[in-house]
Amino acid sequence: MGEQTGPTMQTELPADNTHPLTAEQVEQFQLDGYLAVENLFDAEELGMMLQVAKEDRLLHEHAYGRKDSQGRESRLSLWNHPGDDLFGIVSRSRRIVDAMEQLLGGEVYHYHSKLMLKEPLVGGAWEWHQDYGYWYQNGCLYPWMASCLIALDRATRANGCLQVLKGSHHMGRVEHGRFGDQTGADPERVRAAIERLEHVYCEMAPGTGLFFHGNLLHASDANTSPDSRWSLICCYNAASNDPYKDSHHPRYTPLKKVPDSAIKQTGAAVSSAGKAFLDPVTNT
Repeated sequence: MGEQTGPTMQTELPADNTHPLTAEQVEQFQLDGYLAVENLFDAEELGMMLQVAKEDRLLHEHAYGRKDSQGRESRLSLWNHPGDDLFGIVSRSRRIVDAMEQLLGGEVYHYHSKLMLKEPLVGGAWEWHQDYGYWYQNGCLYPWMASCLIALDRATRANGCLQVLKGSHHMGRVEHGRFGDQTGADPERVRAAIERLEHVYCEMAPGTGLFFHGNLLHASDANTSPDSRWSLICCYNAASNDPYKDSHHPRYTPLKKVPDSAIKQTGAAVSSAGKAFLDPVTNT
């Protein structure tokens, strides 16, 4: 159905952060499988997040690579429980959590977060996949799961911005297999979806938040530009979708929300020391 650059209907959140999304925004998410919100974080908050992303030694010590089918590598650092450092406070902030509860229809908990590091000229692609294609294996019976991607850098087609197939979450779960170091969706079904659905390149200004459904097909190209594309992705599961078995991501763990003001109050000075990062070798 062709390509579109930029998510549709980018809007700022209303002031009431107990119900931060309008009925129209929730309806758009349900229809399209994603929702972009400009200026989800202001310049001061974004500066703090970038400072932490660049200077927190532990985030980089625990980062690991994932190669695409062409051998290019993207790096990420992943943790399950949010903690009290800046990125933990961001993932517990009402502007994200309350919005997630509107989109998923009830209480949510923090499933995991990850700092994605797609470096200039060398950052690899991510194959077409659904997040629930991974999470299904973790004992989650339903796809009542979603993520919020926060653009720390400007995301463009040149530096490998996120791509989505609009409305593809309505397809249900697609079978996944291995491609390089990654898990990707069935290529035959992806090709058929690309022929029928709108292919959107999510070019975003720094500070934009992109909420997207766990079954939305998404991908990204390699970064062939001289500009980095770093992002923070906070992932959530419905409390009512508590996994029936243990895995490397947590079962239901009550999430303590914090007011949006806590982000600036915490600032960039609080280290991630004590945060339990995922070990990709042992999956613990």
